[in-house]
Amino acid sequence: MTVPHPMATHRRILIASLIGTSVEFYDFYIYATAATLVFGPLFFPSDSSSAQLMASYLSIGLAFIARPLGAVVFGHFGDRLGRKSTLVASLMLMGGSTLLIAFLPTYAQVGWVAPLLLCTLRFAQGLGLGGEWGGAALLAVENAPPGWRGRFGMVPQLGAPVGFIAANGLFLILGLTLSDADFVAWGWRLPFLFSVALVGLGLWVRLKLTETPAFRAALEQEAPAGVPIAELAAGHLRATLAGTFGVVACFALYYIATTFVLGYGTTTLGYTRGAFLQTQLVAILFMALGIAWAGWWSDRATPGRVLAGGCVGVVAAGAMLAPMVGGGSLFAIGAWLSFALLMMGFVYGPLGAWLPSLFPARVRYTGASMAFNVGGVIGGGLTPSIAQALSVGHGLSAVGMILGAAGVASLIGLAITPRR
Repeated sequence: MTVPHPMATHRRILIASLIGTSVEFYDFYIYATAATLVFGPLFFPSDSSSAQLMASYLSIGLAFIARPLGAVVFGHFGDRLGRKSTLVASLMLMGGSTLLIAFLPTYAQVGWVAPLLLCTLRFAQGLGLGGEWGGAALLAVENAPPGWRGRFGMVPQLGAPVGFIAANGLFLILGLTLSDADFVAWGWRLPFLFSVALVGLGLWVRLKLTETPAFRAALEQEAPAGVPIAELAAGHLRATLAGTFGVVACFALYYIATTFVLGYGTTTLGYTRGAFLQTQLVAILFMALGIAWAGWWSDRATPGRVLAGGCVGVVAAGAMLAPMVGGGSLFAIGAWLSFALLMMGFVYGPLGAWLPSLFPARVRYTGASMAFNVGGVIGGGLTPSIAQALSVGHGLSAVGMILGAAGVASLIGLAITPRR
């Protein structure tokens, strides 16, 4: 008798977790790309192009401020009411906020109201995202059979390259088919409009799911936590701190390798938007490879060991940033991006299995979400803005040092992880 492959028997669950994180990264990256390319002059006009870009990057950070709040809100209901309904609500808030950005007026049309509306929607986007990743990761790993947590946990992580390719590819197509004037006037709105299709698909899949076995078992043993965030702070503070620092390298590397380097390449180095987006599209394939490799390796070793190896790679990427990106060769930049995003796979791929393993099921949604999102604030919230300021004042070597420090911070998080 042929035994069904575990991934085949859980196909709908894995697709649901993959779609959610694909939408998450699609939404985040279309905003980051638009912030790099057009939001500065449209929403934050200034005589200085560098000041415009820095203000635009700061708006990216608003979502990171909102994400811990979203983790508390959605984690509360995810640990008390269930994973399914909470995931549906977070996806609707995240997708609705992204869609509304497509219809915003610009500063030239309504003045200061335009950046206020943009920042408000960016905050709401981050609020929804605060509950998205944790729920998607739990959906996968709490349904994983023994010995498969690493591979199941890496499936939602593959949403990062999928969302990146969808976002980057769409911006590349728009760059090839529209003039610069048309892109600035209205073309940048199309990726935000397209998000409604991805969100609709995600809702259709998620509404057909049932609760995870781990959540049902936890309810059978005892009543759910009254206030999950309070129980987390009282009994699982060390695990939360370890998880928080453990994800710092992931966010710092991602936003330096994508948002900052895109802005640096198209402004300081003078490459065309199309040429640079094509380079990033090739490099992101290495991230997908790294995630898949890390998931397989996590089941052969442990997710923590794989994550530690990735952190060492992040430090190496920081050391190589200045000579390879600063040299000005698009080939060298592409080689650095490929290596950096491969390492991104090793610091991001294991998180789907590693973070949930730090917490018991009754506070797992809140714990994994809080660690992931607070770590995101530290590692990614202000990283593009800080990197831009450092590159202007101190050169790319200082940016590389920031990246290396993020790798060390995550190694410290791994070192203080409590044993369960």
